[in-house]
Amino acid sequence: MALMTGEQYIESIRKMNMEIYMFGEKVENPVDNPILRPSLNSVRMTYDLAQDPQYQDLMVVTSPFTGEKINRFTHIHQSTEDLKNKVKMQRLCGQKTAACFQRCVGMDAFNAEFSTTYEIDKKYGTSYHENFKKFMNYCATNDLTVDGAMTDPKGDRSKAPHAQEDPDMYLRVVERRPDGIVVRGAKAHQTGICNSHEVIVMPTIAMGPDDKDYAVSFAVPVDTEGIFMIIGRQSCDTRKLEGSQMDVGNSEFGGVEALVVFEDVFVPNDRIFMNGEAEFAGMLVERFAGYHRQSYGGCKVGVGDVLIGAAAVAAEYNGVAKASAVKDKLIEMTHLNETLFCCGLACSTEGTATESGAYIINLLLANVCKQNVTRFPYEIVRLAEDIAGGLMVTAPSEKDFRDEKLGKYIDKYFRGVADVTTENRLKILRLIENLSLGTAAVGYRTESMHGAGSPQAQRIMIARQGNLGAKKQLAKAIAHIEE
Repeated sequence: MALMTGEQYIESIRKMNMEIYMFGEKVENPVDNPILRPSLNSVRMTYDLAQDPQYQDLMVVTSPFTGEKINRFTHIHQSTEDLKNKVKMQRLCGQKTAACFQRCVGMDAFNAEFSTTYEIDKKYGTSYHENFKKFMNYCATNDLTVDGAMTDPKGDRSKAPHAQEDPDMYLRVVERRPDGIVVRGAKAHQTGICNSHEVIVMPTIAMGPDDKDYAVSFAVPVDTEGIFMIIGRQSCDTRKLEGSQMDVGNSEFGGVEALVVFEDVFVPNDRIFMNGEAEFAGMLVERFAGYHRQSYGGCKVGVGDVLIGAAAVAAEYNGVAKASAVKDKLIEMTHLNETLFCCGLACSTEGTATESGAYIINLLLANVCKQNVTRFPYEIVRLAEDIAGGLMVTAPSEKDFRDEKLGKYIDKYFRGVADVTTENRLKILRLIENLSLGTAAVGYRTESMHGAGSPQAQRIMIARQGNLGAKKQLAKAIAHIEE
């Protein structure tokens, strides 16, 4: 099958029978829902860019398994060049949407599953790797969007999965049948789940022998019986219902999160990638987290490019573009943004082959990349708000601006430089508001903190990967210490 166009993707989602709830009601037509549609448009961009000849090298790759041209979002990395192109592709998608485009988590799950299932099979003689390759090629050939579901609600975080008062706080196997398994639980903070064809479920933490029922990984269509989604609230989300493009800031693109409930969902044997091999749960989590932390060195940088550009436009419209203090702020924003990109490329360049032949990033540098992402976007946002000024959050609505009586006063008193319309000034301020405080802030600022693991998760991995013992030996050698 050829790569899907953006419109074909939209129609493929329309044909699915997903169970989605928002504001206490079932969403009967999620594709055309004004709150959900911008999120769908962001995924669509990954299809439209793959059809554009000028982006073919980044967006399209030849599958090493089928020989077909596939979207890079369904590819298994075969080299450090693949790893670097992934980051560059993500920056491009961020630049084009100024939002989360949602296919990264599935791509990162693909690559983590590929190498982990290979090593499980090597030890136990299972068929998980073949199961996964069959699923992977099916998704790649049909150009499907796949969500990756890792984060469990966790309940009491001081307790292991098996020790929870409510055993469903971590997704688990509740029944094993000759033809498959039945699972129950939930996955939280699922970006893009309502825009996906399939979902890969993974454990969320390293596990011990007592957690065997929780050490499960599999894939099912998102409209499988027993799966339903509850959409999360975002700041300013209902502005999308008002029909004002100006007040939304980024009216075309966006992202949404959902709690996904698995209420006794059946998974056939050929869709299972882990089933009780608890000692491999940590490997799968570590590899997925590493790939996903690499991703943030691309996607967040692309969105950062848009925010820096918006701040520069606001400075021009405010009449302060030539002020040395403003220039310095824009330089600092650029420095921070490009540093994140450097980290994404560095962990890719230092990637190595796994036993399966697929390439993995340098895990230490990937965690350093994400640790920086938990900090730098906050400073970039702060500087953008500084440059924009207070009107960013006190401007009247578009309805007031269009009002016969009020509009002329808003136009008169909120104009900046004379040759720029008040409307354009308000539009760029609303875009900055959207990226800093509104719905897009979920996919930029706040997700920079908690997506792919909150800061302490990276610090644990940095401590583990940092090889402090070797560094101590270097110091002792220089100091001629003998012990």
